[in-house]
Amino acid sequence: MAKQLVGVAKFHVPGGQATPAPPVGTSLGRFGINLGQFVQQFNERTRQHLGMRIPVVVRVYNDRSFEMETKSPVAADLLKQAAGIAKGASNPPKEKVGKVTRAQLEEIAKAKMADLNARDMEHARRILEGSARSMGLDVVD
Repeated sequence: MAKQLVGVAKFHVPGGQATPAPPVGTSLGRFGINLGQFVQQFNERTRQHLGMRIPVVVRVYNDRSFEMETKSPVAADLLKQAAGIAKGASNPPKEKVGKVTRAQLEEIAKAKMADLNARDMEHARRILEGSARSMGLDVVD
């Protein structure tokens, strides 16, 4: 008998720091999968992005097995790391909290290219520029 897809769960978890507590437990507990096994696999796979939010898509099958797809870290976290700030501006048009260079945006775009809805590197960079501006970051050359 073939495996049937029972459900799909999407959530964000800090890389390398997953625990069976929420959001993991609340998202996956209803499917009855082994949360310890998920946490161990997730932490092992995302150890290099320690502390950054990692989007994850989990497909659960009728035999309680699962497939996990991890994406690249959230763009806002990468931008905050590049600018060296703790959080974005509370009023972005009037308040500027940091600066990022176009070279830094290019590196972030390369890392996130698979997860962005962009046809080429130029458009990916422009998407990230918009995200940076909405966080209160200045984009400089």
